[in-house]
Amino acid sequence: MSGLKRVAFAAVVAMAAMPALAAPMSTAEYLAKAGASDLFERESAEVVLDGTKNKEVGTFAQMMLADHAQSTQLVMQAAAQSGFHPLPPSLSAKQLRMLADLKDAKGEHRDAVYIEQQRDVHDEALKLQQDYALGGGVPAVKAAAARIVPVVQQHITLLQAMPVM
Repeated sequence: MSGLKRVAFAAVVAMAAMPALAAPMSTAEYLAKAGASDLFERESAEVVLDGTKNKEVGTFAQMMLADHAQSTQLVMQAAAQSGFHPLPPSLSAKQLRMLADLKDAKGEHRDAVYIEQQRDVHDEALKLQQDYALGGGVPAVKAAAARIVPVVQQHITLLQAMPVM
């Protein structure tokens, strides 16, 4: 095999080994997922606030209520400005199970479940916001997603600093 053929063959093999790039997320899909994410954050915060005695958990949950109400407003304003009128958000089956698990937990165990769930959902939320901010198709909605990214990153930093309960 000549040198050029070897290089071409190596490039084909390398490309075949790479994961396929995901198709860009539609704006409607982003709006539904972002809305569900914010809704879950607010509902889970309300559950944990109804009984936590941990000041750090309570402060974080209060922040989730405020920040996720604000991100919902930001995304909905950008969507409306761009001619989108999304349906009210609904929780996914996974989010419903997580909320049920949180409601079933009691006392300090509820706080631990909440923090564990928050770590997971914030990782997912960061990926969602970053993906749309980079590859979304509607400029105003992309800008909203980009504004949300550092807020989610701040939440992740706070969650990482919380002790495992």
